[in-house]
Amino acid sequence: LTEKYAEIILVGNEEKINELSKENNINIKDAKIVDPINSNQYNEYVEEFYNLRKAKGMTIEKAKELMQDPTHFGMMMVKQGGADGLVSGACHSTSDTLRPALQILKTAPGTKLVSAFFLMIVPNCEYGENGAFVFADSGLNANPNADELSEIAISSSKSFEHLTGKQSKVAMLSYSTYGSAPTNELIEKVVTATKLVKEKEPNILVDGELQLDAAIVPEIAKSKAPGSPLEGKANTLVF
Repeated sequence: LTEKYAEIILVGNEEKINELSKENNINIKDAKIVDPINSNQYNEYVEEFYNLRKAKGMTIEKAKELMQDPTHFGMMMVKQGGADGLVSGACHSTSDTLRPALQILKTAPGTKLVSAFFLMIVPNCEYGENGAFVFADSGLNANPNADELSEIAISSSKSFEHLTGKQSKVAMLSYSTYGSAPTNELIEKVVTATKLVKEKEPNILVDGELQLDAAIVPEIAKSKAPGSPLEGKANTLVF
């Protein structure tokens, strides 16, 4: 609200939200507050959610209950065009944020795997895209195989470009750079994933396997990974 780069809609009990804002000395006078149970859209959203999930055993009663939950209601706002996006996670677990998203918004066409990324902004930093990095997947898929790793890289590359407007430079990270460590299945997985990214999306600038320093420090890239198309300037780091 202060920076004026987004219009904020707070979803929840209006009285409680105002009380919390006063307690914490936060100015929310320019925010819109929507209380699901008192919203004009409540019944419409209940009906829509029921129709979306009835094949999975959803009942009207359960739909009414879930649409009182701010995260479910907020996801439905996004689906129905009442909002452009939803921020959650400060007081909800990843699964409680993700479940309504998958139930209501579903995945983008062509997406084979749902993955997570962190957008890291480092002040006064010469590395990455002036200090901007995407770290993936550091929150959802615990032990992806080579194909899953390639899908994470592809999705993360698109997310970086969507959010920054700059070209993504994807480093597939490992504890080895170009075979510097004895090969095993962990290194092979990253090497295979890198090949798969190139096959699936030839326009993505990607390289691996790389250690972090060879991925983001140009001077080290010259010695550890000579000829790397990233030239030590990676901004999208796939772990």
